Amino acid sequence: MKRTLTFFLSIISLSTFAQTDAKLTSQLQGLLKNFNGTAGVYVHNLKTGKTAAINADTLFPTASMIKVSILNGVMDKIEKGELKYNQKLVYRDSLLYAGEDILGSFKNGDTIQLSKVTMLMITMSDNTASLWLQKLVGGEYINNWLAANGFKVMRVNSRTPGREAMRNIYGWGVTTPYEMCKLFKLIRDGKAVSPAASERMYRTLNRIYWDEHALSQIPPYVQAISKQGAVDASRSETVLVNAPHGDYVFSIITKNNKDQSWTPENEAGILIKNVSALLWHYFEPQSNWKPAAGVDKFMLNE
Repeated sequence: MKRTLTFFLSIISLSTFAQTDAKLTSQLQGLLKNFNGTAGVYVHNLKTGKTAAINADTLFPTASMIKVSILNGVMDKIEKGELKYNQKLVYRDSLLYAGEDILGSFKNGDTIQLSKVTMLMITMSDNTASLWLQKLVGGEYINNWLAANGFKVMRVNSRTPGREAMRNIYGWGVTTPYEMCKLFKLIRDGKAVSPAASERMYRTLNRIYWDEHALSQIPPYVQAISKQGAVDASRSETVLVNAPHGDYVFSIITKNNKDQSWTPENEAGILIKNVSALLWHYFEPQSNWKPAAGVDKFMLNE
């Protein structure tokens, strides 16, 4: 019995080892080793099953990436009939989150469809839209959905009872690179809320304005869904690429960043671009595509 158990455990160990892409892990370590802060990355080739992970289970701030979990909460409420996809919502000045959001330019009493508010939350990462939707659904409701779907640490912190201590550390939300990829994979596989809801979310996540970092290193003719997050000391991005030779998903998140600038030369922003470029050419080695000369002046999104 003991020998059988030992043999069984050795098979599990070999299987786990075989799933790790040692070459890719080494290349990613080379990119991350001199970063002035803490960086984590998780990569999963969805065709081969191989992975690469560096600080993939470390807790990081989500910043705006938490909006994908809010989107799932909205879709879950719609699926249950508690909200309607195209219902009219009435904007109130009390909803304003100070900044340069599109929704924040609305006048008190203006109406807008819920579907357009979700689009603004994801495509433009509109904070006023996001907090409005979180208020409609409820932070506790979203966190319960996450827990029920196997997420151990990803949670909404802001404006959610009982999450005040975590908010003080991580801000709006908390996650790991691994769990961000898990959420994107659920959506891709049609297992987030429902196949129909997943399909709608996939289309929404494919229309991102903030494409100057990871997305800029993927050919524009290749479909990718993504969500970005950025605050002074943390920059992040999660992307699922429908690559010609097989889909892959990755999440790179940073914290404790020394460089807290908001320029194209920001260290974390460059790191995200470099990781994305490495992955594209690693998984598509025959691709000769690279960003066009002079394209940088068209990628100054603000």
